[in-house]
Amino acid sequence: MKVLFMCTANSCRSVLSEGLFNHLAPSGFTAVSSGSFPSGKLNLRAVSTLQALGIDTSGLYSKGSEVFSDSPPNVVITVCDKAGGETCPVYFGPAVKSHWGLADPSDVEGTDSEIQAAFDATVVQIKKRFEAFFSLDHSTLTPQELKRELDRIGEL
Repeated sequence: MKVLFMCTANSCRSVLSEGLFNHLAPSGFTAVSSGSFPSGKLNLRAVSTLQALGIDTSGLYSKGSEVFSDSPPNVVITVCDKAGGETCPVYFGPAVKSHWGLADPSDVEGTDSEIQAAFDATVVQIKKRFEAFFSLDHSTLTPQELKRELDRIGEL
């Protein structure tokens, strides 16, 4: 199963999600991320947060839809924060779609430790959602059931 994590700039939340997913995923699951308006650069704190967790970041970069044009995803999850007034990207394709909004930790201002705490809290939230996602019996779920479960997980 291929999962696409989408956000606007593809520099922080979607990249954190891609890196964590591929690090934690069981065999047969893979993730990619993209942005509707990719910034072309990664958030350095997102990269260092992943590296501190022992996650290889060498293959991560800010990218658009070209990354999956030859291999469309089965599932698309937007991670922008609708409550933050962001416009979430839209994927036009047959994939199962869900929204797992995340506040942008790169918007946090304060001391270095306060900013890192925001990134760490985002990682904890993402991991909690992935744990629920990986615990699903994907072989028995219809697309409608998977959508319902994904939406439920997005509320965690």
